[in-house]
Amino acid sequence: MSDPLSSDLASLRIDRTAPSSSAAKRAVVTLLLLGAVGAAGWAAYPRIRGQVFKTEVATTEVTLLSPVQSSVQVTATGYIVPQVTSKIGPHDTGRLAAVLVKEGDTVKAGQVLAEMETVDQRSAVAAAESRIAVSRARVETARATLAETMQKVARERPLVEHGAESKSILDDLVAQQASLEQQVKAAEAEVAAADAERATLGVSLRERTVVAPIDGTVVSKPMKPGEIANPGDTAPIVELADFRSLLAEVDVPENRLASIHVGGPAEIILDAYPDRHFRGEVVELGKRIDRSKATLVVKVKFTDAILTCDHAADGTPAEGGVAARDKPQPWLHRSDHAPAKPETCRPDGVLPEMSAHVSFLSAPVSDDALKAPPKKVVPASAVVDRDGRKVVFVVSDDGAVHSVPVTVGGTLGTSVDLLTGPASGARIVASPPQELVDEMKVKEKGADR
Repeated sequence: MSDPLSSDLASLRIDRTAPSSSAAKRAVVTLLLLGAVGAAGWAAYPRIRGQVFKTEVATTEVTLLSPVQSSVQVTATGYIVPQVTSKIGPHDTGRLAAVLVKEGDTVKAGQVLAEMETVDQRSAVAAAESRIAVSRARVETARATLAETMQKVARERPLVEHGAESKSILDDLVAQQASLEQQVKAAEAEVAAADAERATLGVSLRERTVVAPIDGTVVSKPMKPGEIANPGDTAPIVELADFRSLLAEVDVPENRLASIHVGGPAEIILDAYPDRHFRGEVVELGKRIDRSKATLVVKVKFTDAILTCDHAADGTPAEGGVAARDKPQPWLHRSDHAPAKPETCRPDGVLPEMSAHVSFLSAPVSDDALKAPPKKVVPASAVVDRDGRKVVFVVSDDGAVHSVPVTVGGTLGTSVDLLTGPASGARIVASPPQELVDEMKVKEKGADR
């Protein structure tokens, strides 16, 4: 073949070393798939890492801040505690025959609360009275015999003096008289002993009637008729608390005691009524520091709470609502904390063992500040931007976090006013890191692993 023809035939030959179009497509698809997997893995990495490795964060709470907080010097938490209480048990072991009160009843001092069975005690008293009667009969017999002997002595003495009778007969009669006098004394002593025994049994019988030693309210479920009551039982027949003596007892750090003094103003907020504020006044500082917590118990009274007055269990009508500042509580200023007069009033809605937050103030609370609603606040660092929204990360009970959108108002120092968002008391992340996402598991700093 000529050279031109060879050249043309060579140009028509297939080059099998060049990649085909189908192989190229497969290569492109593979690269795209690998890219998508890598992107998905990169996006899911923080969530997967959060599920496997817990992120360590600091947490805080959404708190309520009242307008009076500007004058707050110290804030402490504690409980509402009645200062006058009584756990009433039996003097002797016995079975309850009747219980005359129920939980929540208001009673007065001396009112009958329960009756115990008295068959044995009444039998013992009757037996003692019989012994008294026998002893008195013995006394009368001994006195009669003594009188007869004294008459014989009186007749024999003149005869002996005139020599008509032997002196030995008179001596025997005189000795018999002395013996009878001692018998009379012994019989009278038996009467006194039997009478004392009857008095003791009478006291035991009267103690079978359980009475209230103080004015107060029944705060425990009383025992039921038919149950056996023992003096050493931990569960009393009835437990009473004088609601007039309710105080907020809070633990104040030792290093903050310098700003607290008796008579100083305070504000009391109860967990049960977070929107209500009570004026308070410091009435007592504890006498011993709790070494383990480095705190001192401080007692605060309600100064202007409206008093609720209940009907006594005996049907005596109680007084209507009245401001505490208009009805002084003298027991607060007495060393023994004893009530000065029977009353059945208590601060409205306040019950023993309620959780209380007490703020000790530098100045008394004004009426306007007291009526102003509290604000929800969080540290400014807890609010972060996520996808163009302001959110806080709420920590659930299982340790996972959930972003909750919030609306913030003005700033209050290092905190911000939370207009919308989680409820007060919610646990949130104090300074959420950038990699924190929903459902990620977290661990509080300082908590055990």
